[in-house]
Amino acid sequence: MIDENADPNLGQVLINRYQLVELIGQGSMGKVYRAEDQLLGGVTVAVKFLAQTLLSEKMKMRFAHEARTGAQLGQRSLHIVRVLDYGVHRNEAPFYVMEYMEGKNLSDLIAVQPLAIHQFLRLMRHICLGLECAHQGIKIDGQQCQVIHRDIKPSNAFVISDPSLGALAKVLDFGIAQFLSDSTESNQTGSFMGTLAYCSPEQIAGKDLDNRSDIYSLGITMFEVLTGHIPIQASTNSIGSWYHAHRSQVPKTFAQVSPGLHIPASLEELIMACMAKSPHDRPQNMADILSVLQSLMEQGLAEESPGSTDSFTDNVRKADQATVADRRKTLGTARVPSIPNPQQRFWSIEDAGWKVSWPAGKPIADIVFPQLLQTDKEQAVALWVMLPRTEVSKRLLSTRYNQFLCTIHPHPMVLWITTIYDPLSGPKWLPCYLDLKDPRGEKAVQLLSQKGYYPLIFFDREDPDQPANVCTVPIAPFQKQVFQDWLRMSRGAVVPGSAMTSKQMLKAELEKLKPNILIKLENAQGDKFKA
Repeated sequence: MIDENADPNLGQVLINRYQLVELIGQGSMGKVYRAEDQLLGGVTVAVKFLAQTLLSEKMKMRFAHEARTGAQLGQRSLHIVRVLDYGVHRNEAPFYVMEYMEGKNLSDLIAVQPLAIHQFLRLMRHICLGLECAHQGIKIDGQQCQVIHRDIKPSNAFVISDPSLGALAKVLDFGIAQFLSDSTESNQTGSFMGTLAYCSPEQIAGKDLDNRSDIYSLGITMFEVLTGHIPIQASTNSIGSWYHAHRSQVPKTFAQVSPGLHIPASLEELIMACMAKSPHDRPQNMADILSVLQSLMEQGLAEESPGSTDSFTDNVRKADQATVADRRKTLGTARVPSIPNPQQRFWSIEDAGWKVSWPAGKPIADIVFPQLLQTDKEQAVALWVMLPRTEVSKRLLSTRYNQFLCTIHPHPMVLWITTIYDPLSGPKWLPCYLDLKDPRGEKAVQLLSQKGYYPLIFFDREDPDQPANVCTVPIAPFQKQVFQDWLRMSRGAVVPGSAMTSKQMLKAELEKLKPNILIKLENAQGDKFKA
């Protein structure tokens, strides 16, 4: 059991938004916390920290890649855990925020008993859809890059019960994923990363990988999920022994490990083909696997047997309830919050930010401007930023700061100051002006007051077709009332002077403030927003 009382992070609020409530997991790579998103009224999220012992620049960049991968893939597939935000806490420890899920990983589920065929087909289809999305790739520095997971195994597939979809599987942990265009780490000969029992022969040999390496790991996973046994066994748990086993050992058959198990011949052929030693002898992509699974599902094999008295979804839901009950024991009388349906779009505005393109009327240049984001149910004002690709890339984990200045005379004008700060790169100032006598400026200030936050949407100059990063920036609570005061004063103000004069005045004030803002950012060390 995790000793929560010994953890000094509990109760802390990250970037003025995420309050750490409970330590729910830890390992060599770091810790995972349950947290409450105070900006969204206490919605439960999960926060993953990189371990203090791994705070090298290389590991920070890999962690940033992991967050960025999860953010992009989670937007495109329901079957990949969603990454919602990331930042840096005190002592320069990076973290990222994920959707919070109640359920069990596949490893825990099959520890009770292997999956039945109807359960297997449903969940494996979900996992394959998630991997298919990853293998199709994401854009990194303007290039479309396949994402190879490199650690597919039952414990990296999480199963939840969803009210509308039943049992739902999601792929977890892209922490050691490889991006095929990544020239600096195009092969892993120098260091092994992965889980030995599930590695493809080419992965354990340190060769260049493609999507077929994940297919090999998936084959071993599918065999284990149906039988409860690993089809390949090494004499010792060492890289050398597993290298020999994966290269030369013939996988056990279903008949050898589970004589009483009856599965369709096409499914057995598929799983055994996935475990072929040569990548050329395996299914070549996830679509090949999905076509077999889909065919079996269309034959009715994904339906529960008529005599079944306890559905798989009910089993998962019971596991959820047991997990919550265990936590209640740990937390004593503390309230355990209800878990939101994964289909609810609490982050709809941020989702909308990931789907936009650079406006046709705006130049491809280093500029900052406000613009509305609209969904079916709500709207917000966002800050759109274009920077060089290298600038966007190196500031993935920058601290974010905001402040607002206003002058009513000679012309009602608000200076909206956003600063992103990295200790190595220094501050990047992103100021823009809102004219309170212009309907667009007035609307922007109203939305800032109503929402208490704004999306910050980054584009790189070299690839303006889609955002390079989207994050939500909170505004200090007192500022919301200040906005209302400014709006009220501007409506009754006589305008004797020009808007340009007010802009020049506010610009001069910003130059005076910059040294003080920089001191705050340096002292904060990424601990939280100060506004």
